[in-house]
Amino acid sequence: MPDDKTTPDPRSTGTPRRTVLRAVAAAGAIGVATPLIAACGGGGSSSSSPDPSAGAGGSTPGGSGGGTELTTTSAIPEGEGTVFRDQKIVVTQPQAGEFKAFTAICTHMGCTVDNVTNGTINCICHGSMYDISTGEVVHGPATKPLAPIAITVKGKAIDVT
Repeated sequence: MPDDKTTPDPRSTGTPRRTVLRAVAAAGAIGVATPLIAACGGGGSSSSSPDPSAGAGGSTPGGSGGGTELTTTSAIPEGEGTVFRDQKIVVTQPQAGEFKAFTAICTHMGCTVDNVTNGTINCICHGSMYDISTGEVVHGPATKPLAPIAITVKGKAIDVT
């Protein structure tokens, strides 16, 4: 009698069940399934902030040196900011010419913050709000500030360092 652990199911395409299970386990172990479980973030973009992908790119060829170009200064509104969802970074301009960057991951439940308006970085998942100058909580339920991210402004380029 054949071993039913390696014998293909007559309804299948001929791949033994054990082979399929091993492939699924290996994919999970190397992180292939990560995008399937990393969906806490808050969806679309706010109409009050510019396109988060504008100016985002890879390394700046022969450029500003010191890091990977994230955006340009003109893409960050004064007194507000922009959320870069793919990079999980929020960049703000609290005052003219002053740029700050923080993680875009809300410290309450791990959602990606949604927008920056009226002097606060806002998470729409549960209503947490953070100060655009310091990342400190100005309205809960979050109790911890957003972590700062090092950036360099050289000319019109904002680089993550």
